Amino acid sequence: MSALARICATAVGVFAAATIYGAVAASGAAAQTLDRIALAKTVQIGFVAGQAPFASIGDNGQPVGYAIDLCNRIVEEIGRSISGVKPAYVETTLDDAFAAVATGRIDLLCGAITATLGRRETVDFSQPIFLTGVSGLLRTDSPRDLRELFLGERTISPPRSPEMRPFATSRVGVRTGTRTEALLRRTVADEGYGAEILDFATHEEGLAALESRDIDAYFGDRVLLVELLGKARNPSRLIVANRLFTREPYGIAMKRGDADLRLLVDRTLSRFYATPEFTALLVKYFADQARSIQAQIVAQSLPE
Repeated sequence: MSALARICATAVGVFAAATIYGAVAASGAAAQTLDRIALAKTVQIGFVAGQAPFASIGDNGQPVGYAIDLCNRIVEEIGRSISGVKPAYVETTLDDAFAAVATGRIDLLCGAITATLGRRETVDFSQPIFLTGVSGLLRTDSPRDLRELFLGERTISPPRSPEMRPFATSRVGVRTGTRTEALLRRTVADEGYGAEILDFATHEEGLAALESRDIDAYFGDRVLLVELLGKARNPSRLIVANRLFTREPYGIAMKRGDADLRLLVDRTLSRFYATPEFTALLVKYFADQARSIQAQIVAQSLPE
């Protein structure tokens, strides 16, 4: 064999070895979460409290909600092939949640979690479990400019009406650390508004500020605002806006590159979406909105 032939043969061998190693490594990476679950017999379900009806702390101290129920369904499916598996709930914050998923401290992040391209640099997402968008919660006597913005009202006021103040002077609230906060701050900066933005640790604190007139509107995903309205001291004095400023697909976050786990999650969801039990779950959490919500989710689901 000539020197050139030996060099080529060596190169081919190295390339083949590298290819085989890469395939094995990729296979190992894809199975690593399920392998850990098989050893530990637990699925670490992460959640951010205060995201009702998706995830919140129940009266018994355990997490409850639509997304929690879906994740429990996935744990049941895992249990079909790994006996004895149980969920272990891990409360986290939005600031730490995605790092916890990326490092393996959380297997499934379940709640009102918007799937974005930026977040997919750190984690993977399931197919959508819910579709909503950013909107606003207002008082019935909120400034007219905000009512026009959120409700599409077009009214004529006398030139010197005290209600005719510019949007720049409005005070708007948002939950700190959320995607909504980032969008709101960017929009205000890009559009040149001088609106004052107040951060709140929880949606309930934002609601209290709105009712006490410390803010003029509260921003959040519309489905969360509808739930918040039910907790108001006087719901008849508040309005959930009908305008959506963004499209927010919620998904279950999991470790990036875990192809086997993602396939299991998506297959479990698609099959569950086609059952009467899923309809009942939506009715449980969303009442008369259940049918329209189901139609939206099923339209976005992945086929077998």
